[in-house]
Amino acid sequence: MHDDDLMALSKKFDAMLEVSDDPAALENLRLFLLGKKGELTALLKTLSAMEPDERRAFGQKANEFKNYAENKLDEARRQNDAKQIENALGLEKIDVTRPGRRRPVGRKHPLTQVLGEMKDLFVGMGFTIEEGPEIEKDYYNFEALNIPANHPVKDIQDTFYIDGQFVLRTHTSPVQVRVMEKRKPPIRIIAPGAVYRADDWDATHSPMFHQLEGMLIDKNITFGDLKGMLIFFAKKLLGEDVGVRFRPSFFPFTEPSAEMDVACYSCGGGGRGCRVCKESGWVELLGCGMIHPNVLSMSGIDPAEYTGWAFGMGPGRITTARFNIPDTRLLFENDMQFLNQFNRP
Repeated sequence: MHDDDLMALSKKFDAMLEVSDDPAALENLRLFLLGKKGELTALLKTLSAMEPDERRAFGQKANEFKNYAENKLDEARRQNDAKQIENALGLEKIDVTRPGRRRPVGRKHPLTQVLGEMKDLFVGMGFTIEEGPEIEKDYYNFEALNIPANHPVKDIQDTFYIDGQFVLRTHTSPVQVRVMEKRKPPIRIIAPGAVYRADDWDATHSPMFHQLEGMLIDKNITFGDLKGMLIFFAKKLLGEDVGVRFRPSFFPFTEPSAEMDVACYSCGGGGRGCRVCKESGWVELLGCGMIHPNVLSMSGIDPAEYTGWAFGMGPGRITTARFNIPDTRLLFENDMQFLNQFNRP
């Protein structure tokens, strides 16, 4: 009777082993046969009730089957592990003949490209590059530039105030004042950097934008020198055939003052229906003028001995003019489809 049970269990084990093709199934089979409540374990517990001769014979057969089952389970585990390793290697293998993936290459933002060219042009004309803080004292941002306390430009609608003493600089002109306080003429500098104004967000304005200002102070400096330099700059950056005009204007820190316009880059100067130039055919590029004597005096420079001029322009507008971009907001919206057009590395 016990031999028949052992033979039936052996056949059942072989059948179950055939379909146990993963580690979990093999472990379940081991527990079914050899666990504390396993089928073979239960048969071995009956040995104590057998006659000595019968116990000896059945015990030998049961141990032989136990060794057989354990060896079969170990072999099945090894085969299963080898199969899993082979499958994993198949998934992870590298096809050395397959073309590699091209990594994206970083590009310079069009604004960075143009600002770099502007710097190079002025450095080539003998200017040095100066920088200053973006959180600026009210004195340097306004008073030292001949802008009195009651001037409209200081209204909170135009300026971002941090407190009564500090503002987010509205132009990079404070850098010019700081340089004048520390150096004796001749002085020839440009001051590029970010500036902040409470402007509307539209095709030509932004509350944060970049500015590049320049200043030259020496003996016998005239407005004609300023005009010649700016025309040279515009033609080098925007093309020899670019239209340029100067209009009288007013700035507290320059006298006389002027605005320099270029022919509209969107409509080509025609103006009709153009929202960029508001149908005028011209786009304001920069403001300029001879440095006011009061500004020179407050910075410790004698206006009777020295004269100078200054200008300020937005590289953003230069960029839109250079690449014929109809809306300056495109420069700040991080649209990669737009930016990838300017593929200069």
